[in-house]
Amino acid sequence: MMWNKTRLYLIVASLALNVGFVVIWVAHAVPWPASPDKTGQAETQQTVSHRLHRELGVTEEQWARIEPRLREFQAAVGELCEQTDAMRAEVIDLIAAKEPDREAIRAKQDEILATKRRIQGLVAEHLLAEKQILTPDQRAKLFERLRSRAGCAGPPMSGQGKGRLGRVCQDPDEGKK
Repeated sequence: MMWNKTRLYLIVASLALNVGFVVIWVAHAVPWPASPDKTGQAETQQTVSHRLHRELGVTEEQWARIEPRLREFQAAVGELCEQTDAMRAEVIDLIAAKEPDREAIRAKQDEILATKRRIQGLVAEHLLAEKQILTPDQRAKLFERLRSRAGCAGPPMSGQGKGRLGRVCQDPDEGKK
């Protein structure tokens, strides 16, 4: 009984951490319209199609190195997220069955966790590679931005807030508008 309770908390904790990693991926994935930069880099920044990288002030040369990696990363994570969503649907079907098979449910949960670990690995590798391209100031801005966007609160399936399974994941700038 104790193991089942602990296992549930581990699964919830793992999912919460993964939400943070997915937030990072989404921050990289959303293209934003170009806007003039206060430092006079407006022309360079128009070629950088991601808001986060424009905010960091990456140069065209940096972007030429970052963009192909970013596209590859997004494709790999996107595929794993689709697999995870399909497995989640399978878990729901297993739970909804007239006679739920607890072992099958646990096995599918383990598959989901393994896939989430793969996503975490891809995120870490991507950030380590990108870190090598950025200047020290850009790295500091990147990690500060990621820290401020990675927070989530609220128990899973609480019905509170918004987002998948009722988690509250908010943009730190939300509400300041």
